[in-house]
Amino acid sequence: MTPAPSAGGEAKRKKRRRRRPAGPPPQHNSTTEQKSDATVAPKNPSGAPKRPYAKRVDEVSAGGLVIDTSGTKGLLIGRRDLKDQSRERLLWSLPKGHIEAGETPEQAAIREVAEETGIESEISRALGVIDFWFMAGGKRIHKTVHHYLFKEVGGELSPQVTEVDDVAWFPLDEIIDMLAYPDEKKLIAKSGELQP
Repeated sequence: MTPAPSAGGEAKRKKRRRRRPAGPPPQHNSTTEQKSDATVAPKNPSGAPKRPYAKRVDEVSAGGLVIDTSGTKGLLIGRRDLKDQSRERLLWSLPKGHIEAGETPEQAAIREVAEETGIESEISRALGVIDFWFMAGGKRIHKTVHHYLFKEVGGELSPQVTEVDDVAWFPLDEIIDMLAYPDEKKLIAKSGELQP
């Protein structure tokens, strides 16, 4: 006796066949077939694309502390604290800026001090190097800053319009307290005698 088509024999066999997903057939090439499972990158279980790492950028700057002609005051620049809603609080720091192509750190430091403060100076000695990391514009920035002790030789006190909100001389014994950034405070604290 032959079972009827509805009895399940032929119909069951058809249902058990695996269906291939719609779309183009899988591509095979010899280079992908030769890779072992260990070399295949793991997939993100959520299916979302992985976030790329932030690009690392290295920056080098130079600047430092200028001592006035009397040997009793130091020169700092002030920039508005962007976290202060009143926009009145200034963060005081040492003048500094990027080293341009072909410049030595010493040349850049003298140029940057003059640009940011209006004061001309000459280097007395090196104070040290600070390096730190921060994020800006989606990039991880590693900044290295060469610091020097300067003596004032001329110029007229005037903040750089596009970069600095204020510039001022402070008594040397107040410099550490005035500095906003811990790394600069430490650098000046360990520098010993601040006479040019």
